[in-house]
Amino acid sequence: MESARCKAFIESYERGSFKAAAEAMGYTPSAISQLVAALEKDLGLTLLVRSKKGVMPTAEGRKLAPIVRSYLAREKEMYELASELQGVSVGNLTIAAYPSVATTWLPEIVRTFQKDYPNVQFSIMEGVRQEIFQHLDQHVADMGFLAYAEPMDYEWIPLADEQIIAVLPEGHPLADAESYPVSEYINDNFIMTSWGQDLEILNIFRKHNIYPNIKYTTYDTPATLAMVRMGLGISFVNELSAQYWNDHLVKLPLDPPEKITFGIAYTSAEHMTAAARKFLDYAVRYLTQPENR
Repeated sequence: MESARCKAFIESYERGSFKAAAEAMGYTPSAISQLVAALEKDLGLTLLVRSKKGVMPTAEGRKLAPIVRSYLAREKEMYELASELQGVSVGNLTIAAYPSVATTWLPEIVRTFQKDYPNVQFSIMEGVRQEIFQHLDQHVADMGFLAYAEPMDYEWIPLADEQIIAVLPEGHPLADAESYPVSEYINDNFIMTSWGQDLEILNIFRKHNIYPNIKYTTYDTPATLAMVRMGLGISFVNELSAQYWNDHLVKLPLDPPEKITFGIAYTSAEHMTAAARKFLDYAVRYLTQPENR
């Protein structure tokens, strides 16, 4: 049973809303809702009744709550003892991640972790979604940092929501606009990342019945942004990936707004090394603090 799901349930149960639970855990309300829903799916039971006023436990939720609290207490005790017995003094960690995460969040998480565990060695493997899944399936990577999209056949911890934005060259007719209407795609050449298979962007196309003129495809976002900057077309990217690209480029929110949820995927907490479990804790702690995003 995934402890994050249990914690989300107990916090929501005790505080009466996903919003209050999210504030307590440092998550977003949508992330808490997803975690509770995943626990309910695992158990085959409805634990909380949702309404506009908040959440209330079902009869099954009230009966299970004491057991879940006990489970969380025992899990904490287990990891504290395991930490004492094993230690995290040495080890090797392989992290698969989107390039956007590898160049923004990961360096600070690794730096903080290395202060406490300087003898752990790291390998950072940047890649698109298909590559991250392959690294997880082949047990090459201990965990993967990416955006959520179905299907997600791994354990999943949602961490942070990021806006999808339109990136335009400086001379674009909408460069001074407040937002980029998705309907404008008919007037622009589109540049697509991930060899044209960026699932998050493709889902936006499907949602709005968009059939863009995909003039160019690239491997990763930096190549896409460089092409946009040269006036070859426009693109949709997550805001994090364009964080350090500010010259000769215009960034606009989409109209209507769109966002994706970043998180951590891994195959099994049970088979994680002590170093991987500890790094996962550091990553969750860092990314659930709003000031770090």
